[in-house]
Amino acid sequence: MVLDRNSKNIEDKSFSACLDYIKPGDCLVLNDTRVIPARLFGKRGSGGKVEIFILENKGLVCEALVRPSGRLKEGEKIILESGDAAEILKRGEVGRLIKFERPAGDIMKESGHVPLPPYIDRPDSESDRIDYQTVYGASPGATASPTAGLHFTREFLERVKGQGARVMYVTLHTSYGTFAPIKEEDLEAHKMHREYFELPKETVEAIRETKRNGGKVFAVGTTTTRVLEHCADKITGYEGYTDLYIYPGYEFKIVDHLITNFHLPKSTLLLLVSAFAGKDFVFEAYRKAIEKKYRFFSYGDAMLIL
Repeated sequence: MVLDRNSKNIEDKSFSACLDYIKPGDCLVLNDTRVIPARLFGKRGSGGKVEIFILENKGLVCEALVRPSGRLKEGEKIILESGDAAEILKRGEVGRLIKFERPAGDIMKESGHVPLPPYIDRPDSESDRIDYQTVYGASPGATASPTAGLHFTREFLERVKGQGARVMYVTLHTSYGTFAPIKEEDLEAHKMHREYFELPKETVEAIRETKRNGGKVFAVGTTTTRVLEHCADKITGYEGYTDLYIYPGYEFKIVDHLITNFHLPKSTLLLLVSAFAGKDFVFEAYRKAIEKKYRFFSYGDAMLIL
């Protein structure tokens, strides 16, 4: 679906039609994060099953969502499928801190499971390690795929370059902060969980040249958008954490056009899209998408907002 913010026109197109809107001198920016097998399963001493969902790989001590969280006590040890012990520590910003006997990354490589979205009601498979990744994913660390990027093929990206546009990358390790639902009545009271990002200097230079020459910046996904807008006031090579929360009223400084999937109610992603295109216009597009049976969720369809 293509949304034109100026004309308020909405059109149905195939994804390949995005090429018609990317012009010489434009810059397409993608999030090159790569999903890690962040779900670990184990058992308590009593035999009860435990799931540990690592939010960020920090080596020996990581923060994780744990189930069943209420029953696990500080100091309790879980024996994982790999045979390693994981000790439950104090509460973190979102979940529990977990201490591993050896680096969590090594354990995940051996016995971790792909963190498929909860609405995919089946065990993960070996093919998910490929299918739930973008073709350009290069920086391991995400616990959810940057799903707008799943539409792209290597051939598509080569065609973008062949048209005289740049293809550049940022990294944001998509995690709990992106998908945590909004529970507050007051939207402004919602707090974003911070996520790690990197903005390479070569991407900064490409964006500067694009803007200087009158080109447009196409952001692929809300995660890419948040990195670029987080650094908008100091657009230099940069890395760190962002908890930027974009909702209606925000004035975009870097992103000119947005490629994104269809998002669910009560999500920060839908608020970002509403801030970019206007709530009424976005909701009109969503009504048409539902009527025409567009697909939502991670493996769903996309929209290009001009």
